[in-house]
Amino acid sequence: MPPEPDSPVSAKPRPGGLREEDRAAPAAGRNLLFLREEELRLAQDLLFFGYRDFTAGADEILAGLDMGRAHHRVLHFVGRRPGITVGDLLGILGITKQSLGRVLTPLVEDGFVTQSPGRSDRRQRLLSLTEKGAALERSLFERQRDTVMRAYREAGPQAVDGFRRVMRGLMGPDARSALERLEAGPGQESGR
Repeated sequence: MPPEPDSPVSAKPRPGGLREEDRAAPAAGRNLLFLREEELRLAQDLLFFGYRDFTAGADEILAGLDMGRAHHRVLHFVGRRPGITVGDLLGILGITKQSLGRVLTPLVEDGFVTQSPGRSDRRQRLLSLTEKGAALERSLFERQRDTVMRAYREAGPQAVDGFRRVMRGLMGPDARSALERLEAGPGQESGR
């Protein structure tokens, strides 16, 4: 007797590692095999390996500049929100001022990021990318954009929507709030 259509045994590998049921919309009343421990461990494996390969190209560029992923995160979020306050950046990154200082100081000294006083509160430090910083951030983005575009094209729109739902589901309330502010656009930061 052949395996049932929802059975993992019946899954046929597809180019790029996607199985047929990963491409199709879930059927109504589909069983919950994806909640078994082995499937959850597979989810961890996918996250680990996906993140490793997603960051590999950017890591290569950063290594040539004696930088790492912490520098990339700062460049990314300062690039996404020019004029972001140090306080808001700390909230997004979830790190201490000391940890941010270790990353931000060389970015400022090497001419990738500028700091300026706040408009209403001169004690605030507003961060923006310089032309040099914007060029580096763009290069890092393009390297990762190609990886994401390839995966999105291969998976299709329903899978992309599912991916976004899963990623939001993995976030805690603080991360969701930070993402909502980023999606809302400039001027939505708290002004800390």
